[in-house]
Amino acid sequence: MSNLQGDIGYATAIELRQAYARGETSPVEVAKGVLARIEAVNPEVNAFSVIMREEALAAAKQSEQRIRGGEAGALEGIPVTIKDAYDVAGHATSMGTLALKPPVAAADNVVVERLRKAGAVIIGKTTMSEFAWSGLSRNPVTGVTHNPWGHGLNAGASSAGAGAAAAAGFGPLHLGSDGAGSIRMPSHFCGVFGLKPSYGRVPFIPVSNNDYATCTGPMARTVADAALMLETMAGPHFLDHTTCESPPDAYVAKLKTSMKGKRIAFSPDLGHARVDGEIADIVRRAAQTFAEALQAEVEEVRPDWGPLGPEIGRFFWSTYWARHARLLADWEDQMSSDLVACMRAGMDVKAIDYLNMRERKLAYVAKISTFLQNWDYLITPVVSVAAFPVERVRPQHWPEHAWDWLSWSEFLYPFNMSTHPAASIPCGMTAAGLPV
Repeated sequence: MSNLQGDIGYATAIELRQAYARGETSPVEVAKGVLARIEAVNPEVNAFSVIMREEALAAAKQSEQRIRGGEAGALEGIPVTIKDAYDVAGHATSMGTLALKPPVAAADNVVVERLRKAGAVIIGKTTMSEFAWSGLSRNPVTGVTHNPWGHGLNAGASSAGAGAAAAAGFGPLHLGSDGAGSIRMPSHFCGVFGLKPSYGRVPFIPVSNNDYATCTGPMARTVADAALMLETMAGPHFLDHTTCESPPDAYVAKLKTSMKGKRIAFSPDLGHARVDGEIADIVRRAAQTFAEALQAEVEEVRPDWGPLGPEIGRFFWSTYWARHARLLADWEDQMSSDLVACMRAGMDVKAIDYLNMRERKLAYVAKISTFLQNWDYLITPVVSVAAFPVERVRPQHWPEHAWDWLSWSEFLYPFNMSTHPAASIPCGMTAAGLPV
């Protein structure tokens, strides 16, 4: 229980549940401690668009009453942050852009509602890239969200604030979304765990028009905390016709499942991706751990579908964001310049081109699914680089481009397209002290 005796912001959700049960601390004490840490540290990180101090303390008091009455929920009294792409009653959902004038939300998003019903204490709303479009932790509304491992470095996006908040000790649980890597990427840059669940495992309301690619998922400092959060959020909902009908699994109970004899494919580059040497070496050592320490069967592979992804990924990403082109006439000079460049890249696509490329995409997804029939798991890097200056689209030692950040994240979008679950697991640090 060292985190309870030290900085409460780094206590895990599992630790807090046990401490509440033993009467060692209370939700109000924890909420005050986390809020105090946010007050002290967040000015250097800038992970929040809204800090909900009074609401959090009021919710924590209600949690205390439920605990005393023996009515504690699965997340009773546990601090949680919400990405500013989700409605939280009483607050506007800014989406990180000046081009929208959102009203104050009248009700919680369904996932937020589920977290509250489980007893979670919502601390605030976290920052994101503009419209959740990029892998860069900045937007015109809140400015730069800094990586806790290095001021001025990219914290990843679009769930930038969630990743930074997890790493900075702003409570244990953080809600993110992932349409092309937006949970896994900031988890990589910030050194925390993030899971993009199977598509449909968690309801996404309103249903995204990102062609069955965008998911809601947990970000946390431990796998057990993420599993606990996922159990709470998962399950079908009538407003999302794509949600899985099956109820959530017992994720926490299955965490000790043996890896012995599991067949694991390891691909350092998916047969095409550029990866910085230091990143590649760290990930390779991690893959070896599965064989040497966990007794899995690990084999290096070069999947033939890998090189097919870049053209498909860039086509759909630019056409998806071109749907906001109507905003350019009035807002272009107040929008992120890289987002504008991406939108313009997809503005002239014809419907027939879209349908033809979608046919290619479906064939690509079939290849991924066929490949995965032969393996229990696939290990790759999450991102090809460590955190770099946030004002850049690409690291300085990479070729410049007006908008294409996908070049250093080729391992992410394939599994949004294929709908498979994918996690970002911390596995080491660079010589400069940055997470991988």
